[in-house]
Amino acid sequence: MSFVVLIPARYASSRFPGKPLADLGGTPMIVRVCERAVASGALAVHVATDDERIATAVRSHGFSVVMTRADHASGTDRLAEAAGVLRLADDEIVVNVQGDEPLMAPPLIRAVAERLEREPSAAMATACHALHDAAQAASPHVVKVVVDAQGYALYFSRSRIPYPREGEAACYRHAGIYAYRARFLKQFAALAPAPLERTEALEQLRALWHGHRIAVVPSDAEIAPGVDTAEDLEAVRKMLR
Repeated sequence: MSFVVLIPARYASSRFPGKPLADLGGTPMIVRVCERAVASGALAVHVATDDERIATAVRSHGFSVVMTRADHASGTDRLAEAAGVLRLADDEIVVNVQGDEPLMAPPLIRAVAERLEREPSAAMATACHALHDAAQAASPHVVKVVVDAQGYALYFSRSRIPYPREGEAACYRHAGIYAYRARFLKQFAALAPAPLERTEALEQLRALWHGHRIAVVPSDAEIAPGVDTAEDLEAVRKMLR
């Protein structure tokens, strides 16, 4: 199969300005993400950004950049513009790998793309892994997902779901990687924001609210964390060492 990886990256961040250019073993984080994406076997890898500093760093390491507007409300909106600039075919599968996921496993990137290709009724695909830590299950900073018998998402939440009212219940952490067909990526950006999306601050709930299905790939291995804060960056540096 063929798929394209698009990586949204912006310089501004309230918690960590300049995060995509943070040094990881002598290499900018955004370049580390590109290397992971290339290793997945993607047909092409592009960074979508509005910042020349990020663009310069990416190009200097031999990777492609698509310059986008600065006023996008989300990374998905940025990727929708990039897909239009690249003139991707409607049925082209696009994988959204976040620019702050330098440890994303290449086989998982491919698995998410393959799951979407196998599921014509799905508008999107994503990934999860089992949580075994009670503190993470309770943390609002860790997004959880519940799925149905066919492996489609029923709901995403920052709360502990499902609630173990009687006995134990498996809990799954959602990883912020997504696959879409280019057609739906453009449609998604045009959908009205959903009330649940605003409540939870989770953009993927927009798709469920409007009746679109999201296929979920369960990972046997724990999916490596992304970088949201300076503390996260230090943790990733230790993992790389």
